[in-house]
Amino acid sequence: MLDIRDLSISYGVVPAVKAINLKIKRGQIVSLIGTNGSGKTTTLRAISGLAKVNGGQIIFEGNDLTNSDTYKIVEMGISHVPEGRGVFPNLTVLDNLIIGAFIRNDKEGVKQDLQEVFSFFPHLEKRKNQLAGTLSGGEQQMLAIGRAIMAKPKLLLLDEPSMGLAPIIVKEIFKVIKQVNDKGTTILLVEQNSKMALSIANYGYVLETGKIVAEGNVEDLKRNDLIRTIYLG
Repeated sequence: MLDIRDLSISYGVVPAVKAINLKIKRGQIVSLIGTNGSGKTTTLRAISGLAKVNGGQIIFEGNDLTNSDTYKIVEMGISHVPEGRGVFPNLTVLDNLIIGAFIRNDKEGVKQDLQEVFSFFPHLEKRKNQLAGTLSGGEQQMLAIGRAIMAKPKLLLLDEPSMGLAPIIVKEIFKVIKQVNDKGTTILLVEQNSKMALSIANYGYVLETGKIVAEGNVEDLKRNDLIRTIYLG
C-alpha cells in the first residue's frame, strides 16, 4: 500500500532522514519508534506533503506522491493527525469534525461517520457544541483523531497520540486506534511509548538519527535484547 524508497530529508545542511526504506501492507498497523530527534515526525510530514523530500520516493497505491500538494495527498486517501493535535480552538467540536470531511460529497456517509466517531469517543458527543480550545488535552487528542477519521482515509498517520496524556486516556485512545484498524483503515503510528505502540502493531521499525536500525514483526522486535533494553525497559 505504502512504499517508501531511499527517502532522504534535510533541514538546510542538516540531514534529518537518511535514505530509509519502509513498507506498509493494506490492513496493517505499523509502528515507527525511536527517541526524540530520530526523524519520526519528519517522515510522517514527508508522506503528507508537509516536509520537502530531497531524495527517494513515496509510493502510495502505485502512485508517486513525493512532494505532492498536501490537499492532493488527502484526496488520495491519507489523513495525518499531527503531533500537538492541531485542532481549531475557536471552532466547536462539531465544526472541527465536519471540517475533517471537507473533501467528501456523500452527506449521508458523513452523517454516519460522525455518529461512528461519537461511538468511539462519547466524550466528544457530550461536548459537540463546546469550543475545541476549552477541551482537555485528552479530549483534544480524541477530536484530532476523530477529525482525521471523518476524511474516510485509507491510511491514517498518527504522530505521538499518547504524548502528555494520563495512562487511562492513553489506553482509551489506543483501544480506538485498534477499532479503527479493525474496520479496515491502515495505520502508521509514530510513538515514543514503545510498549503501547508495539502492543497493537503488526510490524515495527526503529529509527535512530535518521536511519532505520531495526525492523520486523512485533514479536521478533520484543525479543530483540537491544530493543528490549533501550525501548521496552
